[in-house]
Amino acid sequence: MEEVLVPDGRSLKHVQVREYVRSLVTGSAPGSPAPSERELVHRFGVARMTVRQAMDALVVEGLLERIPGRGTFVARPRRTASRITSYTEEMARRGMLAESQTLLARREQAGPGVARALSLTEGDAVIHWRRLRRADGVPMCLEDAYLNEVLLPGFLQGGMPTSLYDALESRGLRPSWAEDSINADGATPEECSLLEIEPGAAVLRHSRRAVSGDKIVEVSRTVYRADRFTLWVQLGQDG
Repeated sequence: MEEVLVPDGRSLKHVQVREYVRSLVTGSAPGSPAPSERELVHRFGVARMTVRQAMDALVVEGLLERIPGRGTFVARPRRTASRITSYTEEMARRGMLAESQTLLARREQAGPGVARALSLTEGDAVIHWRRLRRADGVPMCLEDAYLNEVLLPGFLQGGMPTSLYDALESRGLRPSWAEDSINADGATPEECSLLEIEPGAAVLRHSRRAVSGDKIVEVSRTVYRADRFTLWVQLGQDG
């Protein structure tokens, strides 16, 4: 029988596709194939972007995994990861005093990249919080955090918190896991000015998508001074 979507708002379509796929793959063996995007587009009569949003959400949750050139499959259980730390906690771990200066805090409409990362629809409301972050009084990084406004009612009205993760924890939304990526790049003129570095100096660009339960609560893009920040990664060996 063909699935019929209930026309009850823009966001509901990808949620229904997501839950349909979840019901199909839950309990399946790791490595089992998930329905293809083309199949789901045909079955539900929705746009490919709607299907992609649904599949992205399940990949973020860890239920599915994409293998380039092969497709999307039921994911293997996640390995135990290090605890997610806030900037303040991370600097304290390094023996440094963290400070933050808010440069921008406002409600915006999600662009295509942010919307996809947060599993929202383009144009949905998000909170954009930009901070210049220092360590021992010297600029360390420039951070742009994007938050799902629906999950954080009144966030902008109560004054910006000292720690984002503490504020999320107070609402029961502290991230339990995250996907991070980092790459080297040259700084833009604006970044050089804010970070107090020479024109074209090297920086590290760090992107994060943080999840609490099944909710994507934060997407951030942070630019670190490469001369001040070293990435520490904990590694282990399977038993």
